[in-house]
Amino acid sequence: MSSPHNSAEIGDIAERVLLPGDPVRAKVIAENFLDGAKKYNEIRNAYGFTGKYKGVPVSIQATGMGIPSFSIYVHELIHVYGAKKLIRVGTCGGMHPDLNLRDVLIASGSSTDSSIVEKTFGGAINFSLIPDFSLLVKAVSCAVNLKIPVKVGNVFCTDRFYNDYSSPTGVYTSGGLTLDEKMIQHGILAVEMESAALYLLAAAANVQALAIFTVSNHLGRHEETTAAERENDFNDMVKIALETVIQ
Repeated sequence: MSSPHNSAEIGDIAERVLLPGDPVRAKVIAENFLDGAKKYNEIRNAYGFTGKYKGVPVSIQATGMGIPSFSIYVHELIHVYGAKKLIRVGTCGGMHPDLNLRDVLIASGSSTDSSIVEKTFGGAINFSLIPDFSLLVKAVSCAVNLKIPVKVGNVFCTDRFYNDYSSPTGVYTSGGLTLDEKMIQHGILAVEMESAALYLLAAAANVQALAIFTVSNHLGRHEETTAAERENDFNDMVKIALETVIQ
């Protein structure tokens, strides 16, 4: 049995899964961190691999970009293949001035402009999008043991990468602050495009989930890393995620 978007058979995918968006990053992680990694999926080039990390089966599944693509893969990983621990390993755009390129950020919460929560609850409540607490604590502990500095805090998960008709920096809120400034004032550290879906789907299925990011660019300072760096480097977050997911 396989899913419409994944050619893996039941048993091919481990209960512990890392979720990069980029299929090249999935391949790089599998080849450099897993023992005996075998590819189980290449439909739509969304590569998936299963191998072992320190003797524990772990899968790496590419998800594409944004909530719709991400949600398809995560839903099927949970409900078709039985995934129990899922950690997003991706990139984010730094917003807060305390963040720098290549910083590792663990998302203790996810705020969003997506309608995903509203559609789920019919507008009755503003559901809080948070990770599994035990995974969060383990990730911070693993980072300390690995001597990798991390930031922990809220992120902004958006539906739009290019937002031409309503630029956040041009929308003013009460008090004369732009929306970006208001978010920073309220402790939002960075922007990305998947964590809200991960935390919502995991909560509904009662499985464990966490999002860990590397700052690939900074919106305020207009700093960028290269595409090659995003695909092949950023290993600190992968090390933290792997040490966390096997516990």
